[in-house]
Amino acid sequence: MTLEEIRFPIGIYKFNGMNEQQKMQWIAELEQLSGLLDSAVCWMNDKQLDTPYRDGGWTVRQTVHHMADAAMNGFTRFKLALTEDTPVIKPFEQVGWAATADSISMPIEPSLLIIDGILKRWTNLLRAMQPTDYLRHFMHPELGKTIKLNYFLGASAWHMHHHYMQIVRLTEHRQWSIET
Repeated sequence: MTLEEIRFPIGIYKFNGMNEQQKMQWIAELEQLSGLLDSAVCWMNDKQLDTPYRDGGWTVRQTVHHMADAAMNGFTRFKLALTEDTPVIKPFEQVGWAATADSISMPIEPSLLIIDGILKRWTNLLRAMQPTDYLRHFMHPELGKTIKLNYFLGASAWHMHHHYMQIVRLTEHRQWSIET
């Protein structure tokens, strides 16, 4: 497997627009992620949780905590864009956040609960949104452009699935199972 395939196990996100079918697929992916992730990591011991998915990459533990951070930030960006006119979001320094004590050493269970709760709220919100709501946007200051919610929904579903698959591929590569 190449480094690119390890880093991006589902490829790089490409937005080709959003129709109703695509929207429902992305919502379903977010909705299912919590259960999939829990099944993928709940049996892991500390040694496994502290294994990076690639050389120089985050550990499984850091990845799970990052997914909680990303879910919190993503949901907040949606709420801001739905309630304000072109809000300027606050980017978060993902590498820095992954290096904080809670991401490095804390048990993953609190982050699994955060992911589950936020994704339940987020998907409920997504299902209630009108088609015109998905055209609302926020300003991303690091990118220097506005991001529409239809694009961001796809990017968020891709991002969460991307990290989940990094964990799955590590588990397969190491031939880990519940018994190991």
